[in-house]
Amino acid sequence: MTTEQPAVTVVDVNDSDDIVTARQAGNQLARDLGFSLTDVTMIATAISEIARNITSYAGRGAIRIDVQVRDGRRALVVRAEDEGPGIHDVDRAMEEGYSTGRGLGLGLPGARRLMDRLTVDSVPGRGTVIEMWKWTPER
Repeated sequence: MTTEQPAVTVVDVNDSDDIVTARQAGNQLARDLGFSLTDVTMIATAISEIARNITSYAGRGAIRIDVQVRDGRRALVVRAEDEGPGIHDVDRAMEEGYSTGRGLGLGLPGARRLMDRLTVDSVPGRGTVIEMWKWTPER
């Protein structure tokens, strides 16, 4: 018996309209996977925060949304990549209220709170990769 995997969705993020598109893509996949309305909202919000960081700091990037296995479990995985200035101090960027821009400093810490896991790989001057996931509900 084979189980059909949801398709991979990739959204190029260049402006605020793309933030909405990425959010909607995550919302749809989360609903298709049977997440609760609360979890669907949390996933969509986390995607919005990460996509907004791309437009605010890097200018352009991409968000990939699909289902993968993480730590031996199925998860909805969101991977955001950009080739922007990078994050010089990832630990500091994960602190509530810290921002190098005009924001409130809630993007990364907020997304981390909303998802089950969040990792940041960033090289100053070369860009950032953020991967976050939420375990899929048991069927």
